[in-house]
Amino acid sequence: MMDSEAGAGDASAFFDLEADRLHEECGVFGVYGHPEAAALTALGLHALQHRGQEAAGIVSHDGARFHAERRLGLVGDHFSDARVIARLPGLAAIGHNRYSTTGETILRNVQPLFAELDAGGMAVAHNGNLTNAQTLRRELVRAGAICQSTSDTEVILHLVAQSRRPRIIDRFVNALREIEGAYALVALTTKKLIGVRDPLGIRPLILGELDGCYILTSETCALDIIGAKYVRDIENGEVVIISEEGIQSLKPFPPQRMRPCIFEFVYFARPDSIVQGQSVYEVRKRMGVELARESLPGADVIVPIPDSGVPAAIGFSQESGVPFELGIIRNHYVGRTFIQPTQGVRELGVRMKHSANRSQIKGKRVVLVDDSLVRGTTSVKIVKMMRDAGATEVHFRLACPPITHSDFYGIDTPERSKLLAANHTVEEMCEFIGADSLAFLSVDGLYRAMGYDGRDNLRPQFTDHCFTGDYPTTLTDLTGEAPRQLSLIAEAS
Repeated sequence: MMDSEAGAGDASAFFDLEADRLHEECGVFGVYGHPEAAALTALGLHALQHRGQEAAGIVSHDGARFHAERRLGLVGDHFSDARVIARLPGLAAIGHNRYSTTGETILRNVQPLFAELDAGGMAVAHNGNLTNAQTLRRELVRAGAICQSTSDTEVILHLVAQSRRPRIIDRFVNALREIEGAYALVALTTKKLIGVRDPLGIRPLILGELDGCYILTSETCALDIIGAKYVRDIENGEVVIISEEGIQSLKPFPPQRMRPCIFEFVYFARPDSIVQGQSVYEVRKRMGVELARESLPGADVIVPIPDSGVPAAIGFSQESGVPFELGIIRNHYVGRTFIQPTQGVRELGVRMKHSANRSQIKGKRVVLVDDSLVRGTTSVKIVKMMRDAGATEVHFRLACPPITHSDFYGIDTPERSKLLAANHTVEEMCEFIGADSLAFLSVDGLYRAMGYDGRDNLRPQFTDHCFTGDYPTTLTDLTGEAPRQLSLIAEAS
């Protein structure tokens, strides 16, 4: 049985300062065999907070019972309370940070999700999107399944429940064979911690170790916060099973060439993380170097749009020889929830988060460097801010190619009709944001920054469909000539 769950906190998000950014869906964390499993999981989720800020949950197992605490809001708002951690006893735990795309952010969608099966309880936390979840869900409901959430993760639990294989791990593998898309999963049973990475390795999952206990998590920064050591990346299509007997690895899928999501390097991963053996910070600096080689305007100062544009701007400055300055100061005390402002204040919202450093802007030709351009609405306001601060010229540079296609694998991207680069030329986009010039890093430049010189005929090495339209899997739940995210995919895990 599972203990009762805690109630929801205040999750209003009327004034969203992140509306013009890309968002990762979530982060996952799991630990097996440690006496402070829940506390370590809470710390790990805190390190992964950038991957999802709307909800967090932890499920633990104490050898006899499962215990759950699932809350709306930030990790630190709930799981820094020792009384909450005390309600999560046991040597094994999994946790999840959630960022929902559309629809309600409600407690029943907060992960990890739990089900009591005939083989015992199972909790699952999921990073990614299943591109056949709605199709599977319709079939399950038609067969009598009763769904408690609108998350595609619940489909996995139903598939496990329907399997007739004797062992729960075999049931789990059977369920994996039915799903499509991108996923990194951590699951907790009465005796095992299970980690899975999709056959293409689109979503990240790594293995760590602390005091002889194994850990699964989305990024290495979560290992750093608890003093754990990195062991290795979980391979694409690999299932790892951690128990009292140690660790076992299964490869239940036909081998495929790995294609991890390139946006982990562009934006999502924390700069201090190591992804696929590469420092995210160093890769982002190299993106700035390549960008400067491709499109350097006459300039007096390089200004990053904080915080995401900082590493690329450093690389841009070092390659060009143009000084790097903090021409925009970020207010770190403005969160996703803000007191409801008047219309006049609402229109000035960007200034609540970013302010011009006039001493570094006035009378200068400014190059703004950011990681990506989505709708472009925030860019309009920042360019105007630079002009109001006295910039004589404002040039905009993006350290990734134009985002021309929506994502269906766990990134919250708008429909193509709302992606600026999908509907306008570079010249039109430049006019829209009000800059003197606009340029993006080329796809070839992005691959060079990743360590590929363009002569490698195995490209693409990464999942880069947002730039190229090359979707690496089938998109079963999409219909029509202009694919759109359907309700279940949009209600992402």
